[in-house]
Amino acid sequence: MNAKGDLIARLLGLGLGTPTFDAAGDGPPHDRTFRVTVTAGGRVLGEGAGRSKRDAERAAAEAALRALDGDREDDEDGAQEDEGAPEAPTGRWPIYAAVLEGALEAALELAGDDASLDDVRQDAARLYRDLLSDLGHGPE
Repeated sequence: MNAKGDLIARLLGLGLGTPTFDAAGDGPPHDRTFRVTVTAGGRVLGEGAGRSKRDAERAAAEAALRALDGDREDDEDGAQEDEGAPEAPTGRWPIYAAVLEGALEAALELAGDDASLDDVRQDAARLYRDLLSDLGHGPE
């Protein structure tokens, strides 16, 4: 499992852009521990720790994926847990790397000269979701 890659693909598929991994190291060089916080869409999705930055990023990505799965559940009052977050389709969208790559290329070609990277990412995610929906491959 490539948790970091899966998280990036999932967030792109949800139209939330790419995540940011903020790392901090603690301890002496021979016994360093890394802590990573992963954020997307202006909110913290997960945190992780590890003996290497890579391990901490993987742990944070795994925590973020679990949090995304939990975000679809309602709280005791029947309301969504985070009403400020963009509405995401229910279920997990399948990841087809070649289709996602094509959606990114198409979004880049269609983007205007003043389009930001986030605009291109959002357009690519929309194109990807729309194509999969048209093909009958919606969320699982």
